[in-house]
Amino acid sequence: MTLLATLVTLLVLNQLIKPIAKASKALDDYRSERKLSVLPTQYGDEAGLLMCNIQDSIYEAESFIHEKQDLIYMLSHDLKNFAGNPQGLAKLIISEEPSESVKHLADLICESTNLQFRYIENFIKLLNEQDQVVKINHEIKSVSFRDILPFINEQVEQRLVDKNIKLNLTMETTEEKLRIDEGLLVQVLVNLISNAIKFSYFDSEVKVRIYKENAALIITVADSGIGFDQNQIDELFKKFTTMSRLGTANESSTGIGLYLCKKIIERSKGQLTAASEGKNRGAEFKIEFEL
Repeated sequence: MTLLATLVTLLVLNQLIKPIAKASKALDDYRSERKLSVLPTQYGDEAGLLMCNIQDSIYEAESFIHEKQDLIYMLSHDLKNFAGNPQGLAKLIISEEPSESVKHLADLICESTNLQFRYIENFIKLLNEQDQVVKINHEIKSVSFRDILPFINEQVEQRLVDKNIKLNLTMETTEEKLRIDEGLLVQVLVNLISNAIKFSYFDSEVKVRIYKENAALIITVADSGIGFDQNQIDELFKKFTTMSRLGTANESSTGIGLYLCKKIIERSKGQLTAASEGKNRGAEFKIEFEL
């Protein structure tokens, strides 16, 4: 009799827990992948009310995200028009062959508006790539480093040539199973290598190493450039960081590249860290995935 009562109690508890488990999974799916779940909201008990509230909250959050993005796209479009007007006038002034002092001022206006265009475009790119990061598929995939290296070389080759920098690659493993898409890994590595080139001195070297250590895949990108202080590490990965600096050839920076790289790696169940021994002592960025 006691056994039967226990069995009935467990069945009742199971029925009570089921809605909570469904609601919890729906929230987890939305937070990790922005996946919209459809919960059973037709029940009138407390569990049904809970699922109904969670469902409404998820749809409200999604609607808010879309409205925010639409608003930002609209503002970005309008800002481009506002920046384009003074640039058009400045170019008209230059075409009239003015004095050197007036031409210099017109050139400054053009440079300023070009910078505004770049920031607006990077702002839109940030929105698009944030959506891409959120929707990352966490399935384990086989990543061939031999296959992705040509795509990386193609995108950084001209930057290397411009500063006569050598890319030194050490590949101690050629293929691993990771929770990251090859295209996103290429995007991260191109960004990290480009960043290393930007802050490296002419006629120097950027080292990339791919290896396994203690059941982890590790990729490092190291340079001997301008480096940074230890207390600046957290600032490096912030969105639109105030630490944005010009490169050694006056290359500009938007302050969003490392932020996106860190988001992509963390969403893919990895870690991205940075280290430097100080000013003019280079820097190393390290990606680590548990295998």
